[in-house]
Amino acid sequence: MKNIGARLDAWSLNPVAITGVSGTRMLLGFVGLMFYVSQYHERNYLFGPDGQMLHDEFKAQLSGFSLYALSASPLWFQLVFHAGAASALAVTLGVGGRPGLALHWVFLWSIYQRQPGLLDGGDNLAYVVLPFLLLTRCYDRFALPTGVAKRLTERLPGQVRAVAVPFHNLGVLMVAAQICLVYVVSGLYKVMGEEWQDGTALFYVMRVPEFELPGWSNLVYENDILVVLGTYATVAFLVYFPMGVLVRALRPWAAAMSIGFHLSIAVFMGLTGFALTMIACDLVFLSGTLDRLIAWVRSRRDRAARDGAQGDGAPGPGAGETENAVEPALV
Repeated sequence: MKNIGARLDAWSLNPVAITGVSGTRMLLGFVGLMFYVSQYHERNYLFGPDGQMLHDEFKAQLSGFSLYALSASPLWFQLVFHAGAASALAVTLGVGGRPGLALHWVFLWSIYQRQPGLLDGGDNLAYVVLPFLLLTRCYDRFALPTGVAKRLTERLPGQVRAVAVPFHNLGVLMVAAQICLVYVVSGLYKVMGEEWQDGTALFYVMRVPEFELPGWSNLVYENDILVVLGTYATVAFLVYFPMGVLVRALRPWAAAMSIGFHLSIAVFMGLTGFALTMIACDLVFLSGTLDRLIAWVRSRRDRAARDGAQGDGAPGPGAGETENAVEPALV
């Protein structure tokens, strides 16, 4: 009972994975921004009221909600599209806080509903994860310092700030659980496929014209050993990924393997948005590693600055001080 109480106290008092979840917010914002920028020149044809899918046709097939359905005016379309791109940029830079993040979710949902044919699967995960981030302190890192959030936080009573910690940890847990669920369901679904059972699935996947990387994909699907190993390794990784992240010592390695796996998907299959969305969620498992990396970079930067100052004739550390007397604070 004492151990359980200690764990509950730690859960309620110590926010976890702040750096990781901040990276998730930044990268998800970048994925949304990338979608807007990549389609910008063709925006009128793809999303406009007089484009590839006429406004009336779009409203007839729409099953949910989209800001683009509110008006057939070209001016309204331009306003919503550019406001969505601006909100994605703000989330990427860490400006706007939770209201900006919620607004980004609405704009992203709206444009994804406007043209479902352009989606690659990463949109489904973004739909779910972005609301979870609203519970977290995902603007504590990798954000432009505006000072507004800090001033507002300082005005809140201490009890309110303390209550926010469990909500943050719950949001992190929900992101982690969601990404694990995606892996397990995807892996079990593949297990039921005949091609995945006999080890030939990778051969067929990499021969699909839309997903083929000319000059490189053939090097894989023409090699029987690579096809069999790649097929079975993919299923094993997806099914057992949650087991890896449950063990603290294996957690960063499992997340690093996942990042490598999805980078290969981005390169060989061209599913960049999907791959980056998955990598963004993997960052919650790499928060400690990111903290150590940032601390190492800052220590190297501070050391270089001190060496440069000494080279210019400025005094070095005083008597009794050492070069590493003050460790740099984590970002």
